[in-house]
Amino acid sequence: MMKLISSAQRWLLCCAAGGILALPVLAEEGTFQVTAEPVREIRVASRIEALGTLYANETAVLAANLTETISRIDFTDGQRVKAGDILVALTNREQLAQLDEARTSVADAERQLERARQLIAANHVSRQELDDRTREYNIAQARLRAVEARLADRLIRAPFDSVVGLRQVSVGTLLTPGMPVATLHDDSVMKLDFSVPELRLADLQPGQRVIASSRAFVDELFEGEIAVLDNEVDPVTRSIRVRALIPNADGLLRPGMLMRVLVEGEQRQALVIPEGALLPLGKQQFVMVVTERDGETVAGRLEVQIGERSAGMVEVLEGLSKDQQVITHGNFRVSPGQPIELKVAEEVLP
Repeated sequence: MMKLISSAQRWLLCCAAGGILALPVLAEEGTFQVTAEPVREIRVASRIEALGTLYANETAVLAANLTETISRIDFTDGQRVKAGDILVALTNREQLAQLDEARTSVADAERQLERARQLIAANHVSRQELDDRTREYNIAQARLRAVEARLADRLIRAPFDSVVGLRQVSVGTLLTPGMPVATLHDDSVMKLDFSVPELRLADLQPGQRVIASSRAFVDELFEGEIAVLDNEVDPVTRSIRVRALIPNADGLLRPGMLMRVLVEGEQRQALVIPEGALLPLGKQQFVMVVTERDGETVAGRLEVQIGERSAGMVEVLEGLSKDQQVITHGNFRVSPGQPIELKVAEEVLP
């Protein structure tokens, strides 16, 4: 007659079966089989990764400083311009008439001054007459310069070599002071701003090399260097703003782009182990090592302090020495003092 099994008994049987399945492979002598690798010493560099935003080297929003109608536009969207190029001309008929008048006044005052010089040389006029003519000539020249300045105000020029953005006005538009015409960017060099935790402040300095990448150009890497660090740490985020300069000779980079930034520090000698050898426990990190006890190979557990992580490897700051063997496969199945047998690294553990 079949004996009924209670729910509790079935649960115990399942747990027992699961425990058997979770056991590591046993060697013939009853030891656990594991894979281990030596602690290696290599040259590494401190790496800081961050996200940053691009800004143009110089940016200007073109605008008029007076109220006047646009009579001519001398640029197209996206055009590259040189410093001093005329981009927009405002209506200036009245100022041109004033310019002709001012030039005529200067010419007349110059003739009167020259005549007074000739007469005073012949003692036909007094010195006061010469002074009056000189003053009139200087006043006429000042008026001419004032008219030329008013004419110049009706010409909007490029302040620096740049690329023009989208045009926001048309011929006949009545401009008012501060009304935007177009945005200019000097994109020959791009400013890349990113934030770094204050704990890494000692790893940053001007002139340090940076490598930036963008999802818009997946096959391109853009190199530059740190130009300056901000003069304060953000008290909320506890980070500092860093600015790097990246040459942009090909014009691929544009203001506002999101960039992934990698800052490489100076290289140094460091001990490294495979990242899979780590056994985290809360905020602590442990590794299982291969050691000897009474002539027998056993597992030991050590706490380590880690540093940089890169490409499956992790830097060990404290806790290990060069050439020690750390267990990389089966480390989570063995306990300190457990007899072990080393397997070759190419074999795959079940």
